[in-house]
Amino acid sequence: MSVKHYLFFLILGVSVTSVAVTPQISAPEPQTGTIIGTVTDVNDGTVPGATVALESTSLADPQRVETNDNGFFELDHLNPEMPYRITVSASGFADWNSPEVILQPGQHMDLTGIRLRIAAAVTTINAVFSTEELAREQERVEEKQRVLGFIPNFYTVYDRNAVPLTPKLKFRLALKTTTDPITVLGSVFLAGLDQAGNAHHFGQGGEAYGQRFGAHYANGVTDIMIGGAILPTILHQDPRYFYQGTGTKKSRMLHALSTPFICKGDNGRWQPNYSGLGGYLASGAISNAYYPGSDRGPGLTFSTTFIDIAADMANGLIQEFVLRKLTPSAKNQPH
Repeated sequence: MSVKHYLFFLILGVSVTSVAVTPQISAPEPQTGTIIGTVTDVNDGTVPGATVALESTSLADPQRVETNDNGFFELDHLNPEMPYRITVSASGFADWNSPEVILQPGQHMDLTGIRLRIAAAVTTINAVFSTEELAREQERVEEKQRVLGFIPNFYTVYDRNAVPLTPKLKFRLALKTTTDPITVLGSVFLAGLDQAGNAHHFGQGGEAYGQRFGAHYANGVTDIMIGGAILPTILHQDPRYFYQGTGTKKSRMLHALSTPFICKGDNGRWQPNYSGLGGYLASGAISNAYYPGSDRGPGLTFSTTFIDIAADMANGLIQEFVLRKLTPSAKNQPH
């Protein structure tokens, strides 16, 4: 064998051996994708605890996760170029369904526009009860709402599917609130504070204390009757506080603080609270009839109005973050 032949076979043998021992390089696995999103309601409040179900022909069973306290969810390790559909469900809301989603390799998709609407549960109930009967039944529930079991909490709505009050029920709720013994005792207490601080120019003594009590009670009665019954009936507005309960603390706080200025109409839409503001102003104006002459005037009207507005804002914050936990009959109500 010549040197050339020897070199040829040597090179051929080395080449064959190299091919034999070189590992085969397979095609890389496609990168998986991820879908994230935030679930909100129609008022832009986030919805924690919602169930997010991912379905696909490539999955034997739907993949499910729950949204966290901020309404956020994440679905990861998803095969690309596969058709997926997402269904979001939560108690008290109608289901939300996504269009078909197909991920590209390694894609991180933010699925937007997930807004849950309140479930139309009232339609089924109305087959048995009329709207008026349902409103009356809901008002009976509200009349049992008492903080710590004895302080009235009648003007708070915890049920997302609450129907509007009829004019008769608006007056009934106002009358029950103004005649409740705890309402009267509240005026007794405030009159005592005014007596101790010698507020206004009633003087001192038993007669002065009685006048202070009468002034406080009259302020409350005029505010509740005008702002909670008369004007809401005329303007078709709901005088109650609608508990939000879901969403971020900021959104709940803004909802609570807007109470004196925004209310729900009998048509279910949010609108300027003409009834509440009118009730504050009317109560302040009427107070000029029974306060001492030296206290009367525009200053009394506006100071009474501003005090009522501030008290309503503080009440909204307490309602949103504290009082449901302290109202035994409210804990089991749907929301």
